Amino acid sequence: MKDRKKPTNNVTRMLDKRGIPYTAYALPPEKLGAVETARRLGVPAERVFKTIVVVRPAGGKPILAVVPGTARVDPKALAKAVGEKKVRLATQKEAERLTGLQVGGISPLALLNRGFQVWLDEQALAFDEIHISGGQRGLNIRLRVKDLIALCRARVAPISRPEGEDVP
Repeated sequence: MKDRKKPTNNVTRMLDKRGIPYTAYALPPEKLGAVETARRLGVPAERVFKTIVVVRPAGGKPILAVVPGTARVDPKALAKAVGEKKVRLATQKEAERLTGLQVGGISPLALLNRGFQVWLDEQALAFDEIHISGGQRGLNIRLRVKDLIALCRARVAPISRPEGEDVP
């Protein structure tokens, strides 16, 4: 019987080329939320981060907000961090059009050097490694937080609030 081949795509090839340690996980190629991904991988949901596309109403390149699966982007906190008066979450259709990726597969690693500003929620700093999308549905990547920050030139700030918590 053949060994299961490690999932590969442009993201894994880039990580391999740069010598960045990571673990790739194959999942069903459907849109899974971060909490469902965590359940299937058997890891705490706060370690699986999701990438949310955020639009600047005045124009300019959208922002990629990377937040824990147990949280959601806090538009007010993110706007303050990026120096904008307001920002808004992109719709699914907008996110796919702006990134060229399907929702459920959007990853800052797949969008390097494409002009997106990446903001990582400060909760990531509590972990050595986190999970993020591998740039396509059905591929999850676990890597060191410090490598994610360096690769994406991510800025770190408190940009999320617990899922279900209303904006004050």
